[in-house]
Amino acid sequence: MDKRDLSGQFRERLKALVQRSGANQSAFAAGIGIDRSALSQLLSGATTRLPRAETLMNIAERHRVSLDWLLGLSQDEGLTGEIRETFEIEEGGGAFDRTLLAKWHAEAAGTKIRYVPAGLPDLLRTDALIEYEANITSRSRESQYDETQYRIDYTRRPETDMEVCMPRHMLDIFAAGMGVWNEFPERLRRAQLEHMARLLDELYPAFRLFLYDGLARYSIPYTIFGPYRAAIFAGDMYLVLNATSAIQTLTRHFDNLIRAAIINPHEAAAYAAALAGPRSGPIDAI
Repeated sequence: MDKRDLSGQFRERLKALVQRSGANQSAFAAGIGIDRSALSQLLSGATTRLPRAETLMNIAERHRVSLDWLLGLSQDEGLTGEIRETFEIEEGGGAFDRTLLAKWHAEAAGTKIRYVPAGLPDLLRTDALIEYEANITSRSRESQYDETQYRIDYTRRPETDMEVCMPRHMLDIFAAGMGVWNEFPERLRRAQLEHMARLLDELYPAFRLFLYDGLARYSIPYTIFGPYRAAIFAGDMYLVLNATSAIQTLTRHFDNLIRAAIINPHEAAAYAAALAGPRSGPIDAI
């Protein structure tokens, strides 16, 4: 990170701590072992110099924040910083609105959420598809029903801004009844695609689906919750990344998926509707 950026991040977070403390600048400065004029200089932005390591440690210890957070290197404010557990495990039981995933969505409300699904996007699935997929996985159908409804309700909020990227061939394979969907009846596949087309049309532009060329790009499933965290999906487990640099790296990866899109959001509903028609193979033009 550029020195000026580092200094700017530190200054903004120091301002937040001063405001949060409720103390005046003299009392705040005394509490971290410096005088008021030194604190004023740090808050003014007149210099890009950071305080001494001892002062940084005093700020972090007294106000119970991590050094990584204080310097803008992490979105995780906790004292453990980057030493926190990398994995957070979802047990799968209980209502979706009480899970970590729901909590992360709530925390990211009003920011952009970027999502690469493992299959068809959860909120676009019909009950019939949820039932079918629950029978071939260990995931609870009840929690999946809850998750789908929660995501639909979340996406209908006026502040929602969500981008989803998935390979086009995954949708083509579903339409043709191949892979894990080979025993899912054709009439239910058509109903699923029609349902998907209706929701894509209804939720656009708050919810934008990009279908990228799976031959040009590859991605594991993950979600980026605004600037706060990224969660890489691994079955019932999530690899949770809180470091700013890691979130930025995954954001750049997501942007590259968008660049490889061959079906853009304003075309996605029509593409799904076309797949639901007489043809069940790939559609080259719509």
